[in-house]
Amino acid sequence: MFPCSMHGDMRSFVIHMSSSTARRPNADQLCAGLPNAELFEAVNGRDPDQIAGVELHPGNLHRPHYPFALRPAEIGVFESHRRIWRKLVDDNIDLAIITEDDLRTDPARMSQALDLLAPIATPDHYIRIPVKQREAPAQTLAEENGLRLILPKVIGLQCVCQMVGKRAAQRLLAATDRIDRPVDTFLQMHWLTGQPIHALQGSGNQEVAKEIGGSTIQTKPPLSDKLTREIKRGIYRAQLHLHPQRPPASSG
Repeated sequence: MFPCSMHGDMRSFVIHMSSSTARRPNADQLCAGLPNAELFEAVNGRDPDQIAGVELHPGNLHRPHYPFALRPAEIGVFESHRRIWRKLVDDNIDLAIITEDDLRTDPARMSQALDLLAPIATPDHYIRIPVKQREAPAQTLAEENGLRLILPKVIGLQCVCQMVGKRAAQRLLAATDRIDRPVDTFLQMHWLTGQPIHALQGSGNQEVAKEIGGSTIQTKPPLSDKLTREIKRGIYRAQLHLHPQRPPASSG
């Protein structure tokens, strides 16, 4: 168990589909390590009953338009995160760590990460704790022991691990009553949500999907489609770069 200097009240939710038996040992390990953790049943995007209340659109709700059709697994992941956001609001949970069940943590580094965030994180924050350290900072807010909390210029992809505040969850719920793209792609659109997204780099987090049965989202497109997809993805990314995050005016 991580020492919880921050967070006697910190909650953790590990998104896990109970039918994914190959992932259960890793999910249980996460629950044993993260503060006040519990499994949270993932939404099955292939089950019409589970996504009956989800209003889907073909990538055209917002600009830039999203050039790919949503896969059932992406719909399920988005709705799983929304349900946890709703829980934060309904149960008055100020801050929670939300992870997917293919995360592996370095307990010592995660403990240091939580200690770094303790005096900073508020219910207004959404802080990614990513497995890939690719984001360039628009602003550095804190740095210690190889950890760096930044406001990224362009928000990275994946939602494997994040710390989410109650008021951030409320904003994101209000902005996602209709969906037209994956959750991580939508979170990049800070100019629509009004929610800044921070990132804590250097946590030692890893994604271990390949070790526990493979990704539930990624599929290999036919070779004939791959080039077309890469071109569309490149155009989309270029449009995102036209909307960088910037430090608040008061911070210069």
